[in-house]
Amino acid sequence: MTYETILSERRGDVLVVTINRPDRLNAAPPSTFDEIRDALANLDGARAVLLTGAGRGFCSGADVAGGSMQSDDPAQATFAALTEHYNPTLAAIAALDVPVISAVRGPAAGIGCSLALAADLCVASETAYFLEAFVNIGLVPDGGASWMLPRLIGRARALEMVLLGERVPAAKALDWGMIHRVVADDALDGEAFALAERLAAGPTLALGLMRRAVGDALESGYAAAMAREAADQRTARSTADSIEGGMAFLAKRKPAFRGR
Repeated sequence: MTYETILSERRGDVLVVTINRPDRLNAAPPSTFDEIRDALANLDGARAVLLTGAGRGFCSGADVAGGSMQSDDPAQATFAALTEHYNPTLAAIAALDVPVISAVRGPAAGIGCSLALAADLCVASETAYFLEAFVNIGLVPDGGASWMLPRLIGRARALEMVLLGERVPAAKALDWGMIHRVVADDALDGEAFALAERLAAGPTLALGLMRRAVGDALESGYAAAMAREAADQRTARSTADSIEGGMAFLAKRKPAFRGR
C-alpha cells in the first residue's frame, strides 16, 4: 500500500508510525486508519511500535469536516467508517505481539483519543490534552472509548469526560492514571522513542504475552487469569530469552534479549 496520510519508518527495532496531516491537526479520515493497520501488519521484525502525529497535534479526531464521510445517509456512513475502518485498526493494535507506545502533543480528540489510549504506554507533552467532545455535536463516544475510559480512570471520571465534553490536560490525565508520563514538549519525541527502544530490547514474546494477558484479565475472573498466567509462563519459560535472562541473573550481568 502507498501511504498518503501517514509515515511509516523503521528505526532500529522500533516501527514509528506518524499520522502526517499537520495542516488539519492530523484529523484522520477512514483511510488513515487503514494505512495504520497496513503498517502494523508489516512489522518485518520490529519489536516495538511508536504511534505519533506530525506537527502540533496527535490526532484531532475523525475528519468529518474534510468530507471523507459525507453521504446521502450520514448515519450509515458513520457506522460503516467505524465498523470497516476505525474499529478494525484499534482491534489490530490490541492483537499485536509487540508493545505499543503513543507520543501525544496537542489534541488527542475523539477517535484520536481512542488511538492514543489504545497504546500500552502513553507519553504526553505538557501541551497535550485528551478530549471526548461528542456531546457537543450530539454524538456518542466511539473507538472503544466507552470500554476503555472506565477501566483506566473509573466510572465517575469517564462520565465527566463524555458528558461534559471538556478537555483533560496532560497533567490531569496523569493524575487520573489515564497516561504513563508527561514530559516537556521539546522532550516528547526523544523520551517516547527511548521508551520504545527500551521495550524493543526486552523479551519480545514475554512482553506480547503480558499485554494480551492484561487485556484478557479485564474480562475474566481471578481463577481464569491465574490459569492464563500459568499457560503463558510455560510458553515464556521455553524461549531463548528466558534462558538468557536466567543466565544473566546468575552471572549478575544485564541480559541481551533477542526477541526469541
